[in-house]
Amino acid sequence: MPDRNRLRLAIQKSGRLSADSLDLLARCGLRLRTPKGRLIIHAENFPVDVLLVRDDDIPQLVMDEVCDLGLVGTNVLEETALERHLNGANAGYAIERSLDFGRCRLAIAMPEDRPYSDTGDLQGLRIATSYPHLLGRFLAGKNVQAEVVLLSGSVEIAPRLGIADVICDLVDSGSTLEANKLRVVETIFRSTAVLIRGGRPLAPEKAHTADILLRRIDGVLKAAEAKYIMLHAPKAALPEIKKLLPGAENPTILPLAGDDTKVALHAVCSEAVFWETMEALKKCGASSILILPIEKMML
Repeated sequence: MPDRNRLRLAIQKSGRLSADSLDLLARCGLRLRTPKGRLIIHAENFPVDVLLVRDDDIPQLVMDEVCDLGLVGTNVLEETALERHLNGANAGYAIERSLDFGRCRLAIAMPEDRPYSDTGDLQGLRIATSYPHLLGRFLAGKNVQAEVVLLSGSVEIAPRLGIADVICDLVDSGSTLEANKLRVVETIFRSTAVLIRGGRPLAPEKAHTADILLRRIDGVLKAAEAKYIMLHAPKAALPEIKKLLPGAENPTILPLAGDDTKVALHAVCSEAVFWETMEALKKCGASSILILPIEKMML
């Protein structure tokens, strides 16, 4: 019998979010073995069961309370919520965390040789997409009447096949569009990966596990943004040097052996440290400047 106190988390089995999702869980300290063909992975050291499913199924599993949490792109999440609202099904969810991967945009693209000035040029056209509800909401907001052609894949070849005049599809680098001689004319939705839960509160045992997991995710996200900086500096230059450290709070100041005029400064910087910052520190008299990545962080 399954342990009902274990947290159930749905992630994408394969696709653009799969590897990043597993990497995030690993950085949170979960030991997961992923044998081929398994759809449920039991964390060995944490009361979490990870379900490997299609990305389209993740919002439904969370909204129907089959899973407690889901890691999914907001493009899929919003499309599912719009569809369920339309069908009268429960579409309740809450975004627990926005994550630092899976960024893309849902955009309308048309053949390079077709003129375009504004959304009025979409009037009466056939638009192929896998996101009919997001596209429909955009068109309605612009008072555009167009025919939505639903395709589940290979949307970018629809104009060449004569199925549609233009397309609405996810865009990352844009290389696929370029290969099919298409160009973006409108961005209708920007997406990123998020961690979601259902609309109802979790049971106490699961809520406790979820709180620990969220703290670890926060630590991973903060560590990814932060850098640890170490340098030597003249005591007289400390006020100016502190102003140059991006996002640093209460740096640690240590004496240097054999030199009463200088100190060692250690600080966690919550923002990127650019070469320009290092050059400015150097001009203030800083030396032996080291910038190190941070693997984990808990405040």
